[in-house]
Amino acid sequence: MSRSLNKVMLIGNVGNDPEIRSTSSGNRMAKVSLATSRRWTDDSGQQKEKTEWHRLTFWGRVVDIVERYVKKGDPLYIEGRIEYSQTEGEGGTRYWTDINVREMVMLGRSGGSADSGNFTAQERNQEEPSLTQPDDDLPF
Repeated sequence: MSRSLNKVMLIGNVGNDPEIRSTSSGNRMAKVSLATSRRWTDDSGQQKEKTEWHRLTFWGRVVDIVERYVKKGDPLYIEGRIEYSQTEGEGGTRYWTDINVREMVMLGRSGGSADSGNFTAQERNQEEPSLTQPDDDLPF
């Protein structure tokens, strides 16, 4: 059997202040959007830009760091894995793509009191809960 890899690395700017929630099983989590942009010149010489939005989910002890120091507009470097889920509702099926963050580095902050720092989302011997656990009332 061949090996597989599910790893995402992003550098971007936080699009909203963190939303801190607790699952029905008592696990704390933080949700943040992250914007990444790319710029290019098209064939006619026009400057173009496209922004992609990513849904980040933080679990464990790093939630306290996110809650305290991460704010809208802050630049972040994150590493994590992609997780797909879906929910059934009145409007039909909704599909979600989340980045489950394993590591975060806060990049240069202007005017903030916190230093830039490197935070691991989970201890190596601890696994974060899945977003698709039946007792979760997520996504939100």
